[in-house]
Amino acid sequence: MSSVDVTAQDVKALRDRTGAGMMDCKKALTESGGDIEKAIELLRVRQGKKIQDLGERAATEGTVQAYVHAGSKVGVLIEVDCNTDFVAKNDDFVSFAREVAMQIAASPTVEYVAREDVPAEKVESERRVYEQEAADKPENVRGKIVDGKLDSWYGTVVLLEQEMHNPKFDGKTVQELRDELTATTGENVVIRRFVRYAIGQ
Repeated sequence: MSSVDVTAQDVKALRDRTGAGMMDCKKALTESGGDIEKAIELLRVRQGKKIQDLGERAATEGTVQAYVHAGSKVGVLIEVDCNTDFVAKNDDFVSFAREVAMQIAASPTVEYVAREDVPAEKVESERRVYEQEAADKPENVRGKIVDGKLDSWYGTVVLLEQEMHNPKFDGKTVQELRDELTATTGENVVIRRFVRYAIGQ
């Protein structure tokens, strides 16, 4: 099974069950021939206690947090879900939701939670632009240039791939902080949705 056969839905399903990073999930699925149970086993071997099969435990508890920036020109609402009411009330869990809300407030270009949420036609449109920009480069490096520019673009529009603006997080991404929280709580932490309001937009 090639990596082309691993769908975004498969990757998301594995992420939801293990809390592992997107690229780790894709690699594990590719190596396991698309078998989710085998992929979970691979992830557990590689990442140890950080990974556990959260199974079909739905993330039906959680918190909705709001952040309004000083001056009341920008506001954010975010829903972050987990498995139990106990964790939903946990200070670390609530703090994570608030920090991410502040991150969104400071990021006017962010539109999607995860890479697989970005519509395929939008990705292809960006790819075409970058292919045109790289047209005068040597053929053997064009693909890498385009992929690099696409990754940079994802970093501006996809929340999980953004580096936290707050320097106390040492450049960690939202995904890395989410993975850490999943590991410490043992629950399926899911950023379900968010909305960013800005005056005049």
